[in-house]
Amino acid sequence: MTTNNLSRSPQSHEAVGPSRTGPATTLVVGGTGKTGRRVVERLTARGLPVRSGSRSGQPPFVWEDPATWDAALEGVGSVYLTYYPDLSFPGAADAIGAFSRHAVARGARRLVLLSGRGEEGAWVCEDRVKESGAQWTVVRCGWFNQNFDEGFFRDSVLAGELSLPTGDAVEAFVDAGDIADVVVAALTDDRHTGRTYELSGPRLLSFGEAAAALSEATGREIRYVRVTAEEFRAFLAEHGLPVDFADLFTAILDGRNAHLVNGVEEVLGRKPKDFAAYARDAAAAGAWKP
Repeated sequence: MTTNNLSRSPQSHEAVGPSRTGPATTLVVGGTGKTGRRVVERLTARGLPVRSGSRSGQPPFVWEDPATWDAALEGVGSVYLTYYPDLSFPGAADAIGAFSRHAVARGARRLVLLSGRGEEGAWVCEDRVKESGAQWTVVRCGWFNQNFDEGFFRDSVLAGELSLPTGDAVEAFVDAGDIADVVVAALTDDRHTGRTYELSGPRLLSFGEAAAALSEATGREIRYVRVTAEEFRAFLAEHGLPVDFADLFTAILDGRNAHLVNGVEEVLGRKPKDFAAYARDAAAAGAWKP
């Protein structure tokens, strides 16, 4: 059996969880985020019931307020779990563990966790999900392509300068659309239960090479400027951002993720999206128009 046959497997199904009236609802925690929004869109396009879990959702979902969890989990059979700001941050494992156990107690059978490649703190969170009693799948990713147009780096791209403490280190940037496709497969196909998938793009790029691809796609110069970790922390503090974000570059600088993995092909039977193609598509969609 090849991975190309995954979507046609007789084990594929439309939702997890018992229901007399139709498929159970999927709760997407972080449903307005980079991957969560795309998972919501894909499940909706398939006609599956989905609830976006966010502070602005109806009902609202707030990680720091467990009183919001019950309403968000009403009628839910599966959950896509993302955590902000990052699974490696203090308190994340406790929150993930408490929510996972609560979700299972409320009737959710399947949990799919977005985790991080090479992040020891994230692995602790993975264990909490596995200990919950749910059918689980872990999807490990590194840096997203969409960090450059929907996230932290967008303002820098608009300003024409990426000032980062990454030196010549390389990263296997992965597209949020590929992540969402893998997550939807894990939510709707039994064969992904108990599996951990590591995802990457099709090639390694330095931030300088990423800046060059962005320059070509946008038709204007995007410079990459090397800064020290101390300078970057000062930048974060000056802009009111958590200085702990600087620690997320550790996995890039020490090379632990400087290799390609095949999770996208393994699950979807196709190649992952290349960064240059992402940049062209985002530019064409007006992502970097002031």
